[in-house]
Amino acid sequence: MTVRRRAAVVAAGAVVAGLAVARPALDLAVAQVERRLNPVAPPPPTPVPARARELHRELRVVDLHADSLLFGRDLLRRSSRGHLDVPRMIEGRVALQVLSMAVKTPRGLNYDANDDRSDEVRTLALAKRWPPATWRRLLPRVAYLVGRARDLEARSGGAFRIVTTRAELAAYLADHAANPATAAGLLSIEGAHALEGDPANVDVVADLGVRMISPAHFFDTAFGGSAHGVARYGLTAAGRDMVARMERRGVLLDVAHGSPRTIDDALTVATRPVIASHTGVRGIADNVRNLSDEQLAGVAATGGLVGIGFWETACGGPDAAAIARSIAYAVERIGADHVALGSDWDGAVAVPFDAARPDRLTAALLDVGLDEAAIRGVMGENALRVFSVTLPED
Repeated sequence: MTVRRRAAVVAAGAVVAGLAVARPALDLAVAQVERRLNPVAPPPPTPVPARARELHRELRVVDLHADSLLFGRDLLRRSSRGHLDVPRMIEGRVALQVLSMAVKTPRGLNYDANDDRSDEVRTLALAKRWPPATWRRLLPRVAYLVGRARDLEARSGGAFRIVTTRAELAAYLADHAANPATAAGLLSIEGAHALEGDPANVDVVADLGVRMISPAHFFDTAFGGSAHGVARYGLTAAGRDMVARMERRGVLLDVAHGSPRTIDDALTVATRPVIASHTGVRGIADNVRNLSDEQLAGVAATGGLVGIGFWETACGGPDAAAIARSIAYAVERIGADHVALGSDWDGAVAVPFDAARPDRLTAALLDVGLDEAAIRGVMGENALRVFSVTLPED
């Protein structure tokens, strides 16, 4: 063992010993951070109109992006913090939630320029006592978070399940029709840095049940540039290899957070539907995080989906009306069949409602003039259609 390695082991032991003493304080600190990062706006004083309530009770809501696995809350219990848990999903008619895993984020995270030299998720991993294998490597973090999702499924008594195949999705939807007090999750990775530079690790995470991957999150990766990176290049050779492997395994390509060049490259090489899981439209909120009309059209041309985000940078305002305006804009440009929800619940953003109250968005969509068929599609049926033809068969 080298001196450096021995020092690292000693330091890790000291950290673990310190954590054992400080567990209650650390758990409280994480809870306080989560409460600050993921606020929910107070509900408006006016109730949801009866027509919207009645329509919403008939919906199968699907959302394309939430980071709820990360903070370590027990998602089987209704919480007073954060945006999502299984009880709130069931209350809000959220039939299927894409649960994303962001396994490394930079310190001082911002929309303008970030590099990969810092690792805030490691701080969380230490504070929440993740296994030592996760402290310095990213692929074990994926395995750990998948394990948390599977544990949630096992403890739920049938109230929650993970879907990974078309057959599992069909079986779940049949059961959900008989018992709406159930919910499901689909697993994704936010940022291909989780693959540790090797496209072959697509097979590793696909075997774990991951069904969506984005080339980059907040910094440039070996696979593609980020909209918030330093170089902001496009798909690399490794990125193109990754996409080909993903398509062979039935893993969807997510271009959210991609640099413009990464998005353009992805739309050029993809032969299957492409997802922009949580984003906005530049025609409403013109910033680097959102998609141009040309990019909207490109995603639609693949048969894919644009998930409209719920936070102000994405949708241009602080309330459900702003989300509805962005959705209506996208529907006008590319058609209702290619628009979906991409809340970014529990993603360190402020949102106007949590998973218990998406009926407020149903009401807002009626207010902007979308018809009921379009609302059903946007609120969930479009995503279910795409998943039903892109997931592995069994």
